Amino acid sequence: MVTEPELSFADLLRRLRTAARLTQEELAEAAGISLRSVSDLERGINRTARKDTALLLADALNLAGDERAAFVAAARGRAPAAEVLAARSGAAAANGSAAAAQTLPRDIGSFTGRDADLALLLETLADVTAGGGAVAIHVIDGMPGIGKTTLAVHAAHQFAGSFPDGQFYLPLHAHTPGQQPVDPADALASLLLTVGVAAQHIPSGQEARAAKWRDQVAGKRVLLLLDDATGHEQVRPLLPGTAGSLVLITSRRRLTALEDARVLSLDTLAPADAAALLARLADRPGLVPGADATSEIARLCGYLPLAIGMLAGQLRHHPARSAAELSAALAAARDRLAVMRAENLSVAAAFDLSYQDLTADQQRLFRRLGLVKGPDIDAYAAAALEGTSLDTARARLDELYDHHLITEPAPGRYLLHDLLREYARALGADDADSAETTGRLMTYYAHAAAAAGKHIATWTTAGGRPPPGSPPAHLPPLASAQKAAGWLDAERSNLHAAVGFAAGAMPQHAIAVATAIGGFLRARGHWDRAAAQYQTALRAARRTADRPAEAGTLDELGLLQQLTSDYPAATATLTQAAALYEDLGDRTGQAYALNHLGLVHLDTGDYRAAIDCHQQALALARDAGDPLAEAVSLTDLALVQQLTGDFEPAAAGYHRALELFQRAGSEYDQADVLCELGMLQRQMGDYPAAAASERQALDLFRRLGDRLGQAWALDELGVVQRLTGEYAAAAASLKQALRLHRDLGRPNGEAVVLNSLGELSSATAASDEARSLHTQALAIAQEIGAHPEEARALAGIGTSLLPRSPAEAATHLRRALAIYQRIGSPAAQLVQDTLDEHGL
Repeated sequence: MVTEPELSFADLLRRLRTAARLTQEELAEAAGISLRSVSDLERGINRTARKDTALLLADALNLAGDERAAFVAAARGRAPAAEVLAARSGAAAANGSAAAAQTLPRDIGSFTGRDADLALLLETLADVTAGGGAVAIHVIDGMPGIGKTTLAVHAAHQFAGSFPDGQFYLPLHAHTPGQQPVDPADALASLLLTVGVAAQHIPSGQEARAAKWRDQVAGKRVLLLLDDATGHEQVRPLLPGTAGSLVLITSRRRLTALEDARVLSLDTLAPADAAALLARLADRPGLVPGADATSEIARLCGYLPLAIGMLAGQLRHHPARSAAELSAALAAARDRLAVMRAENLSVAAAFDLSYQDLTADQQRLFRRLGLVKGPDIDAYAAAALEGTSLDTARARLDELYDHHLITEPAPGRYLLHDLLREYARALGADDADSAETTGRLMTYYAHAAAAAGKHIATWTTAGGRPPPGSPPAHLPPLASAQKAAGWLDAERSNLHAAVGFAAGAMPQHAIAVATAIGGFLRARGHWDRAAAQYQTALRAARRTADRPAEAGTLDELGLLQQLTSDYPAATATLTQAAALYEDLGDRTGQAYALNHLGLVHLDTGDYRAAIDCHQQALALARDAGDPLAEAVSLTDLALVQQLTGDFEPAAAGYHRALELFQRAGSEYDQADVLCELGMLQRQMGDYPAAAASERQALDLFRRLGDRLGQAWALDELGVVQRLTGEYAAAAASLKQALRLHRDLGRPNGEAVVLNSLGELSSATAASDEARSLHTQALAIAQEIGAHPEEARALAGIGTSLLPRSPAEAATHLRRALAIYQRIGSPAAQLVQDTLDEHGL
C-alpha cells in the first residue's frame, strides 16, 4: 500500500494562495509582509511562521472560523497542514456549494465591441447545448493587451446560466510578473479543492489527479475558464472528459497542438469600437466617440485595448488635461510606450513578458524586425535581415507568429503591430550590429528590385546599372513579368520606405531602388510617388557626384513629366539628361533620353522635332549595338511617321521593333508596339487586323497590370468599334479608357478619349452631346498645350455645328485646319474636304 506524503505547510500555503488567485507579490502586499518571507515559506526554507505573520497571511487569504484557526496552528507547527484543507472542504460541503462552484471574476461593465467574436463563441455554446460526443473547447489567442481575458470573462458570464453544475476560473499565470506558470498538477489540485474534494483525498501524481478531476465533473455541465495558458501541455490534463461542458482558454500563444479546439484569434478593436471604449472608460463630459481627439488617441494606441485603458485612466484622473492635449503629446512623443502606463502597469511591461518567452534567436529576430523601415516583411527579406537561410528565417517568423508578436495579413507576409514595432525598435537600438543588419536588408531590396525591374518596360537605362553590394543568398522567384510585377506590387511600400531611409545613409542604394522600380510605378499609375522618389534619387546622385545616376534619374523624371503632360518641365529635364549622357559617352542612355524628348514634341504637335529626336536616337542605339534601345527608337519613330501619313515605313518599323522585343522577352514593350500597330492598321482601313492587335495588346496590358497601356488600347479599340458600327461596344471601351486616364491623372489621355467619345456621339447623330465632349477636350488640350488634340476637338465641334449653324461651324473647322497644317498632320486634308463639301 502506497502511503500519501504528509502535506507540508509550504504546500498548504502555495495551494491556498493559488486558490485565491494571488501571486506571491500580491499575497505579500495584501498581508503587509515582505515578498522574501512568502517565498521562503513556500519553498520550505522557513518551515513555520511567527504568530503575527500567520495572522496577517490568514487575513490576506480571507480565512475564517475553523479554517483560520487551523491555518494559524499549522503555520506555527502545532497542527497538521491537512487539517486546514479538511476544514475548508467540510465548510464547502455544509454550504452545499461544492458541486456548483462559481469562481468567475467579475464581468467588466465597460465591455465594448467584439460583437462578431461573441457571435462565434455563441455558436460554440449552441453546439454544447445541442449535445455532442466531445467537450467543447474554444481557444482565444492574441497579442499582449488585446483583451483576451476580458472577452473570455464577459462571454463566460453570458453563458453561465447554461452551466448549472459550476463555472470555474483558473489563472495559469503564463505571464504573471514574479510568478512561475502553474504546474498542471497544482492546477488540478486547485480545481479538486474547489469542487469540494478533501485535501487528504487528492492524489499525488498528475495523471491520478487528472483522472479524479474528470470523474468529479463526469456527466455534469460545467464551464471552465483557463486563463493565460503557456501551451497545450499545461491545459490538456485539465480538460473534462465527457460532453456537455465548455472550456474557454486564453493564451498569447497559438495552441496548434490542441486537437478539436476552435480558435478565435483576436485582432485589435475596430476604430469606432476603440474610440467608444476610450470615451466610456475616461468617463468625462464632452469626450465622445466621434470627437477628433478621441479617434486620434485610439489610433495612436494602435486600437489596442490595454493601451486605450491606460490612456483613458489618465484622462479620468487628470480632469485638467484635455483630450486634445493628450493626443498632441502622444503624437509628439519619441517613446509612445513610455506614456502608456497606469500605476505600476504599462504596455511595455506586458510586452516584456512575451519577449522573455522567446529563445535567444527569436528575440534577436524580433529586435531586428524593429529596424525594418517598411510596413511588413517576407521570409526572403527576413533571411537578409538575419543573414541566415530561407528555411531558418521562415521557421523563426512562424515562431514569432505563434507567440502573437507578428501577424500574417497575407500569405507569407508578416506585420508588426505599431506598438510592438516601437517596442522592438527600442530593444534593438543598442545592438552593436544594427547598422550591418540594416545594410543587409537595403542591399537585398536593391538587388531584388533590380531583378524585378528587368522584366518591366525598357524605357530608360537608369534601372540597368548593377545594384550596390554583394548579391544576397536568397532572392524571390522573379523569372517572368507577371512574377516581377506581383513582387513589386507586394513590396511597393517597403521599397518606398527603403528609398527614403537609404537616401541619407546609403545613397547608392536609394538610387538603385528608385530607378529599378520606375517602370513599374509608371505602369501602375503611381506617378506622384514615382516623382517623389526620383527627386530623392536625384538629390542623392548630385550629393555623391554620381553623374551616370544623375543622368538616369533625370531621364526617368522627364519621362514621368511627359506622361503627366507637364511639357515645359519635361523638355528641360530631358534636354539635361541627353546632354549629360552625351558628356558621359553613353550612347544608349542618350538614345533613350532623345526618344523621350521626341514624345514630348509628339504630344505638343511638333512632328518635325519629334522625327529628328527619334532618328538621332535610332542612330545612337545602332551605333551602341543595343537592340532594345533600337527597338524603342523604331517604335517611337514609327508613331510619328504614322501620324504624318508615312504609313509604309511606320509599318516596317513596328514589325521590326516587335521582332526585337520578342527576342528580348519584353512583354510590356510588345504590348506597346501592338497597340500602336493597331492604330496604324485602323488608319490603313484594315479594321479586323486593328481590332485583333488592340485586343492582343489589351490582354497583355491587363495581365501585366499596366493601367496606362490598358487605357490606350481601350481607346483605340473603341475607335475601331465605332468605325465598324459596334456603337454600344465602342461606348463601353471608351468609357473604361476615360476612367483609367482620369484615375491616373493623365490630362492628354483624357482629352484624347473625350474626342473619341465626341466622334462616337456624332456617328450616332447626338450632336449636342458630341459638342459638349469636344468642348471638354478642347479646354484640356489648350491648357496643357496638346495641339493635335486641340485641332481634333475644334474639328469635332465644327462638325457638330454643321446642321444648324454652318457659319459657326466653319470658324471652328478653319481653326482646326490651321493647326493641322502647322504641325504637318494629314488630318488637314480631311478638314479641308469637309469645308469644301459644305461650300464653306
